[in-house]
Amino acid sequence: MQGLAVFERGWLSSNNVLVHAAAGEAGAWLIDSSHVNHVEQTLALVRAELAGRPLAGVANTHLHSDHCGGNAALQQAFAVPVAVPPGQAQAVDAWDDDALSYRGTGQRMAPFRRQLLLQPGTALVAGGREWELIESPGHDPHMLMLFDRAQGVLLSADALWENGFGVVFPEIAGEPGFDDVALTLDRIAALPVRLVVPGHGRVFNDVAAALQRARSRLSGFQRDPARHARHALKVLLKYHLMEEREQPLADLLVWARGTPMLQGLWERFAPVGMRDAGQWIEMMLEELVAAGALVLRDGAVVDV
Repeated sequence: MQGLAVFERGWLSSNNVLVHAAAGEAGAWLIDSSHVNHVEQTLALVRAELAGRPLAGVANTHLHSDHCGGNAALQQAFAVPVAVPPGQAQAVDAWDDDALSYRGTGQRMAPFRRQLLLQPGTALVAGGREWELIESPGHDPHMLMLFDRAQGVLLSADALWENGFGVVFPEIAGEPGFDDVALTLDRIAALPVRLVVPGHGRVFNDVAAALQRARSRLSGFQRDPARHARHALKVLLKYHLMEEREQPLADLLVWARGTPMLQGLWERFAPVGMRDAGQWIEMMLEELVAAGALVLRDGAVVDV
């Protein structure tokens, strides 16, 4: 992809796309900045790719902690503006941890300053390309995709991965979200996409197959919302362990019981006959251990 550098990151961090500046532009743009735990790696990747050339700005597809955790470090290192979708701009300006979901999900985040807005229906001009800003609700109600129609390149964030899409956070919060996922998948299908750079996982070009897999997954969640709730609980637990790396089981259960989004899942989707949230969490941890995603060692839960 001429003029683009894709940094495929591990699952705690989102992928990043660095769009090199075209002639006459002030500098490159970085799309998404990954998790706060990985800021040193993010800075090293960006500096190496820029090779002394300027960075003009950072744009976030949405404001989950794995997509914007490097914003503050990049602002400090490069003195660049950050552009965000409009839906949560006021929450960023006031730095409202609750409205931004970081307190509700119990996730780490470094506060940053917002200077610019990414308005849906307009375009971000970067690298001599016009990146259309397309609303893509579902995983997050405020998320945007970026589409270079001339080249057929879609930066899909967490709306479409090669094998699925991101957890539907509105559904976790007790709000409808599955229909929005379907709407966004339809929007992607209507675009002349030749190459997808997802928010997680490798770049791919078999868009039709990815859409088919995503729609099949969505259909399963729509038929059985409790299945999505179990999936979401395991994702939140795994994400927390990726942040912590290792935590005593007792401390993990205290964290889980005190995290509002996990408590909400328990209140709405507690298995029949199960009276203790800790028992449900331990059951999900056992499934994660059985799947090889975590390890229990000397009374501690360890990420692998």
